[in-house]
Amino acid sequence: MDRKLYMLLVGCKPEGRHTEQHDIFFGIGTSLKELVPEILDFWPEAGGRIHIDAWREVTVVDGYTIRVKQRKDWNRSQKDRKLFFVNLGGYKENDFEEYHYKCLSVAADAAEAVRQSKDQAFWKHTISSHIDDKYGVDVDDIYEIDDVLTPGAKEQFVIVIEKAERAVADELHPGYLKLSKLMHEST
Repeated sequence: MDRKLYMLLVGCKPEGRHTEQHDIFFGIGTSLKELVPEILDFWPEAGGRIHIDAWREVTVVDGYTIRVKQRKDWNRSQKDRKLFFVNLGGYKENDFEEYHYKCLSVAADAAEAVRQSKDQAFWKHTISSHIDDKYGVDVDDIYEIDDVLTPGAKEQFVIVIEKAERAVADELHPGYLKLSKLMHEST
């Protein structure tokens, strides 16, 4: 079976917290079920009470195909394009919340990925980018995907980015999914 890059929005309510917390997990595997041990290791403070709120197989980003290859089978260097995760955060006047929009970007560097994130609908529908206490949206976090994979995945796999002739957007899967349910599914 081919391995795929997965992007998951994971959630839990850790001991002593008043609201559900969220984080993004990136993993490489043949199925969500295969990723469960890594997901549990990713957030040990959750005490095993993690669920998935949304997920996707990352196969197409910005007109590029995203594939996973065994590192030992891949000899080419890919320094021109990298895959980035960008977490945009923003506020709305008279709303007691910080909203977040998570996106992926294929870019040469982090600065280009930030510029591309500003083309996202989330950015366009805010008043202005915020500085200090002003309302708007800003880049809260940006990571090259290679930097947030588990050490084992980094050692074993490489993400291959190639310009796509035709690209169909990845299917997004929002909705509550317990890890325990995944463990009981047949593969």
